[in-house]
Amino acid sequence: MFAYVRLRDWAYLLLCNLIWASQFVMVKLVQEQMGPVFATFFPILLATLLLIPVVRHEQARAGGRRGRLPRRDIFEFILIGVLGQVVAQLFITWGVRWSLASNAALLALTLPISTAVMAYFLLGERMTRVRWLSFALALVGVIECSGIDWKALNFTSVKFLLGNLMIFFSVNGSAFYNAYSKKLLERYSPLQVLLCSYYAVVAFLGPITVYVEPQGFIRLPHYNGTVWLGLAILALFQYFLSMVIFLNVLTRLDATQAAVSNYLIPFFGVLIAAVVLHERLTTFMIVGGILVLGSTLLVTVYEERQRAREAASVAAANK
Repeated sequence: MFAYVRLRDWAYLLLCNLIWASQFVMVKLVQEQMGPVFATFFPILLATLLLIPVVRHEQARAGGRRGRLPRRDIFEFILIGVLGQVVAQLFITWGVRWSLASNAALLALTLPISTAVMAYFLLGERMTRVRWLSFALALVGVIECSGIDWKALNFTSVKFLLGNLMIFFSVNGSAFYNAYSKKLLERYSPLQVLLCSYYAVVAFLGPITVYVEPQGFIRLPHYNGTVWLGLAILALFQYFLSMVIFLNVLTRLDATQAAVSNYLIPFFGVLIAAVVLHERLTTFMIVGGILVLGSTLLVTVYEERQRAREAASVAAANK
């Protein structure tokens, strides 16, 4: 029975990562008929509406009362909503407009390094030399994925640079959300934190969307089937279902175990981009991806081995 439950959880994680990897392609598709701000705001609005009854059901089962949030908590929810969710979702949507969906999938590998840097500044966690080196390699990987001809110093091929930088900012928005939300997770459930951050996103992006891209609402009845499919996948699967499943699995698996599965995102993302958008991997993208992967391995595998050696040394010295 235990083996079955564990196998089911890993199947759920596989499904979550497949959904998350599809985001790079979906935001590319929906922007054929709408701007990046509306393509970010509208699916999150739908996901928020879907999430409200789920959170209320969770609170009812727990027997908790819905009291007024302290001002400090409201401020922190706004922070993770705007600097976390808005930056993460808007910049990924905007970034793939100027870059490739497969580039976004490769650059997603920078998330562990960015999270380590955010944890250093926000949570006071130790930032080692290896982590700084990893972060530098990740930045080089971002630039290399942009296709700059370093040999000829020809900067006319940097058309993807702006998009890649936006994608990189998006990854750092996710890292900020992951690090800063740790404080709120001590007092609220993961679903409550997610919903309150979505409230901040809707409140922040709503007026901006109405002002900058009002045509998005006007054209709703005229979007073709492909765009509506993309919006449905983003709202129902990307921002709602995958998060509910993932947070549920986290109640049975260690966070570290679940995080290992995130390395499937680049693989799925590049594969989906190749199949759906017929994007081709270039030498620059491969080299940049290798650099990013190398930086990730430095901050994960190498550090874990170093920590294990230090723990073994301390244990041997204490005998």
